[in-house]
Amino acid sequence: MANCNENIGVAQDFVSNLQIEAIQTVAPMKQTDPRISRRVLIGENPGSGNFQRRFHMVFCYNKASEADSGWMIAGWIKESLGKALVEKPLLAGRLRGIGENNTNYGEFEIVPNDSGVRLIEAEMPMNFDDFIHLKEKKNVEGQLVFWDDIHETNTQYSPLFYVQVTNFKCGRYSIGISCSLFLEDPFSMTSFLNRWSQIHVNMISEANAPKIPTFFLPNLRKKGCSPTLYSSSNTSYYHVNDTLIFKLPLKFLNLNDDIHKNNLVEKCVEEVENKFGKNLSTKLCLFVRETSEDVNVETFTREGINPFGSIKNELISANCWDDLGLADNIRFNEENRAVHFSCWIINPGNEDLVLITPSLGDESGSENNVIVTMRD
Repeated sequence: MANCNENIGVAQDFVSNLQIEAIQTVAPMKQTDPRISRRVLIGENPGSGNFQRRFHMVFCYNKASEADSGWMIAGWIKESLGKALVEKPLLAGRLRGIGENNTNYGEFEIVPNDSGVRLIEAEMPMNFDDFIHLKEKKNVEGQLVFWDDIHETNTQYSPLFYVQVTNFKCGRYSIGISCSLFLEDPFSMTSFLNRWSQIHVNMISEANAPKIPTFFLPNLRKKGCSPTLYSSSNTSYYHVNDTLIFKLPLKFLNLNDDIHKNNLVEKCVEEVENKFGKNLSTKLCLFVRETSEDVNVETFTREGINPFGSIKNELISANCWDDLGLADNIRFNEENRAVHFSCWIINPGNEDLVLITPSLGDESGSENNVIVTMRD
């Protein structure tokens, strides 16, 4: 393999020419009934940044066998994801305003109307090793996920969840996840990814499963047809936000007590400022996701907050998302674990972001995560 440093300039040209081969919609395989909904309360300062805040995940896999490929995986995903969405229909829903004619700005709900998630199949005309070892790796990884900004005036037409399968020249492939923070966060998404990958593996392992999926793109292409679509996703070039994750037992966090909650947030913010040597804004955007389905987006003002010192010793901080355990657990081929995993939050607003969410697999909410992400 050529030295990657010698080929960075060439590789960058390839990165800008990611080819999108197909865009599909995947809806739940059964109609959602009853249609539950999730309220999203944005409060007094809706701001465009709230609509575009999301997280991305990237899983990269080796070619497990001669027949294995991203095209094959994407074909099966069209079916397995449809089955998984039956159990989590909100992912296939849309955001709409609440009130007369759906125009009550600041109050929304996510409705599982089965509109579907977007599945993008793409091709990267370079080897995985050359791609992943480029300088500013996080920036180029934005090519492996797709996101189209939510239309603020017509939110009901914008998907909140995307899956992109990218094939590399060497035969390796990646699966990229993009999801609105209104819908899920990295910790809550893990339970769905575990369930979806389990459904996927069980489906292709069935004795009567065909060797090639129905939606296998190479078989569906018209003869002589060449790719003409290139990535227009606004994830291609972006600033990497510094993020710090704190874990805290629920007994030290009472979300119904504003003074207690504000003191905790301030203590976490101070820890972030000390670690990164940066001053965060006096007003922050606070996403609060409890064990209930509702999401509250608040404006947190730091002025006048006096954090108490006793809680500091209860905070456990981490620098990365390794404790999600997804690299080992999310397998779309039973024997094929991810060789590379990354996760990051996009915070395009003018405020730093604090996200409070229950821990992975902790349905009782006995432990919470406090995620602090700096603004772009």
